[in-house]
Amino acid sequence: MRDGDGFGRQRAGSRRLRRLRGAAASGAALRPNHAGEGERESDERSGFHAGYCIYVARDLPAGRFRVTLNAVTIRPASAHDHDAVWRILEPVIRAGETYTLPRDMPRDDALAYWFEPDHEVFVAEDAGGIVGTYFLRPNQRGGGAHVANCGYITAPGSSGRGVGRKMCEDSLERARARGFRAMQFNFVVSTNKRAARLWQSLGFEIVGCIPEAFLHPDSGYVAALVMHRKL
Repeated sequence: MRDGDGFGRQRAGSRRLRRLRGAAASGAALRPNHAGEGERESDERSGFHAGYCIYVARDLPAGRFRVTLNAVTIRPASAHDHDAVWRILEPVIRAGETYTLPRDMPRDDALAYWFEPDHEVFVAEDAGGIVGTYFLRPNQRGGGAHVANCGYITAPGSSGRGVGRKMCEDSLERARARGFRAMQFNFVVSTNKRAARLWQSLGFEIVGCIPEAFLHPDSGYVAALVMHRKL
């Protein structure tokens, strides 16, 4: 899976591990062994090297990611939306923090990727402006075509307003209506903790962790998460 909003560098070290242990002692629910963010110390309780997988919060703080935009409508994208979609794609591609795309990818190549023939593309509108876009597709062909896959990007200046949640909820409904049995995100960059926690709050589970699968421009080699939920 390829996602939008990215996060900056997360430093490693024993202080981080002590904070995590302190959170566990205070009653915070933590899940080990799933999301990586480039740490290099091991935790004897996890059985995994912390450079690959760290603790991810099992539950979100109350109210987080619950903002909704009642005015947001989601519709199929058309060729007339290409300029607006490019304005959303370009800063994410240039940042190189969340998508496995070349940072110097030209406009036409980026739009060709986003609007690939097997991508059903949608845009989210708010007060007449496009504030996000996503695509829906089969995750694999043939025997894997019953599992859906999506990519989402929120427009600059619209993050934190519930646009990503709205798009994901919409995609889940559309995938279910199209007969998909599950949805899987193949490649959630582990430093993109905001996205990972949002997907968890929408019922996705971390089912895999790929060590050092992504070269983050600030954090170096970090893990990628595989996330899944049944429909």
